[in-house]
Order: sequence, then C-alpha cells, then structure tokens
Amino acid sequence: MTAAVIRYQTKPEAADENQRLIENVFAELASTAPPGLHYSSFRLADGVTFVHVVDGEGLPELAAFQEFQRAFGDRLAVGPARDDATLVGSYSAGVVPANG
Repeated sequence: MTAAVIRYQTKPEAADENQRLIENVFAELASTAPPGLHYSSFRLADGVTFVHVVDGEGLPELAAFQEFQRAFGDRLAVGPARDDATLVGSYSAGVVPANG
C-alpha cells in the first residue's frame, strides 16, 4: 500500500484558516464516506507546519477539498513537499474526533 505524505508550512496569519478549511474537508468526508479513502491531517507543534497522509481516491472531487485548494498557494510560507510512503503498519482503536 502506497500513500502520499504532503508537508508544508503556512504563513503564521494563515494557519488557523488552513486548519478550518481542513476541518471542513473532514466534515464532508464524514457525510460522504468515499470508499477506500484513508486520509489524516496533522498540525505540528510549531503551529504552522501541516502534514497530510492520503491513500486512495476521491479527495479531489470533494467540494470542501476544492475550496481548501483554491487559495492554497496564498497561505503557504514553505512547500509543499510530497513523498510517496509505503505502509508498514497501522492501528486504530476507533474513530477519534478531530478535536478530541
């Protein structure tokens, strides 16, 4: 299984907006549940670095993802950098809410 890992830094003043747009993507995913799509997003401790891990198809078709992409370049300070990654293992005890 190969996934894409995307890492970038936003401008400090754009970090909260970037997170809000990502949360909108997860809200749409919760209602549409595209089959076979695995997606995670992380905001690192520095507050401006974001990491996304995506495996599967369907993300670009989401309206919320299209909105996230619309002014993406304007929010960036560094990146994005994309790497392919091979899954070694994964564990999930259950679904954890994005804010909890």
